[in-house]
Amino acid sequence: MILIVDDKRENIIPLKKILELHHLESDSAESGEEALKMILKKNYSLIILDVQMPGMDGFEVAEALSGSNRTKDIPIIFLSAINKEKKYISKGYQTGGVDYVTKPVDADLLILKVKTFLKLYQQQQELKALHGLLSKEIEIRKEAQENLEGKVLERTRELQSKNEELEFRNHELQQFAWVVSHDLKEPIRKIEIFVRLIKERYLIDEQKAHETVDRALASSARMTKLIEDLLDYSRLSSSAVPEQTDLNEVVGEVLSDLEYLIDQKNGTVILANDLPVIMGIQSQLRQVMQNLIGNSLKFSKPDIAPVITITSECVTEKDCDATDCEKGKYYRISVKDNGIGFDQNYVDKIFTIFQRLHHRDAYEGTGIGLAIAKKIIEKHNGLITARSQEGQGAEFIIILPK
Repeated sequence: MILIVDDKRENIIPLKKILELHHLESDSAESGEEALKMILKKNYSLIILDVQMPGMDGFEVAEALSGSNRTKDIPIIFLSAINKEKKYISKGYQTGGVDYVTKPVDADLLILKVKTFLKLYQQQQELKALHGLLSKEIEIRKEAQENLEGKVLERTRELQSKNEELEFRNHELQQFAWVVSHDLKEPIRKIEIFVRLIKERYLIDEQKAHETVDRALASSARMTKLIEDLLDYSRLSSSAVPEQTDLNEVVGEVLSDLEYLIDQKNGTVILANDLPVIMGIQSQLRQVMQNLIGNSLKFSKPDIAPVITITSECVTEKDCDATDCEKGKYYRISVKDNGIGFDQNYVDKIFTIFQRLHHRDAYEGTGIGLAIAKKIIEKHNGLITARSQEGQGAEFIIILPK
């Protein structure tokens, strides 16, 4: 549950609508005092907090929450239309905020941040539950092995020391690492290290606890990948200067990076004709081709070597079904494979962030790659779509202006 705090009802309503569209439940409060009363009665996983309010302002509410063990770890996103100076943003982080967003709000970026902070908060709660499980396990051993009471006590103290250190790191993660414009991977790596230490030093003969820890480590790895993709997605909002970009060179670099995977799958990539030179951002276009070619390799049939064909032609208009014409104002680029394909009814879903057609146990991924590709192509004033049938391969079509 998310709590929105803003003294203006007209600001609360659109935020609630944005959250509802993504199936996120929310409550609202129209003052800092009302928010504190609601937080005392109900548990919230995230607070979206306006800075400028009569009575208690957003900073004062955050300071009050940071003074309570029950509420100090709730992530807070500050919203402000007035206080955009560096000193106010710094104060937001100092009072316990995990992010500071200025109005007007970018709905897509806000949802990305909200979902990231909710997932990280959930992971922290799971780690706390794991700590409780481990502590309980230690107490059971202590009772069962009275003759080893001294050694168990020593081990317990060591474990408590490690747990305190891990909790301190988790608190730092809450305060600083949830800012998506900074490096989020390092704190997660530390969590993995500490959990591995617990597993390798104190749970050597505990198979059931091993399975729980392994699930926690797997979740952490998925979160690292998710953060990398989210950062890639959020960086697309930053400005970059287009330049003359040779798509032949771009594809060549991608094939060089994917050489091991192509060889491993005995795959073939065919460049049917020369690709165009366009005005674009080379690193972003490279990311698009990496996603498309990488997906063709990933979703290949298990018993058939993948064959990927890349073609290019000029077309008359910005339409995937436009007539080809040498003097056309657009390029149509196709990446076609002989893989497992998908149901054409899901073509819109595959370009939506966090949407997957397959369970992550079957195929790795975060469900962000094609959303990134779509946003990049749209930033280049183009469009991207796909055609496919289950079991008959897939064709991804890109339209870009000359």
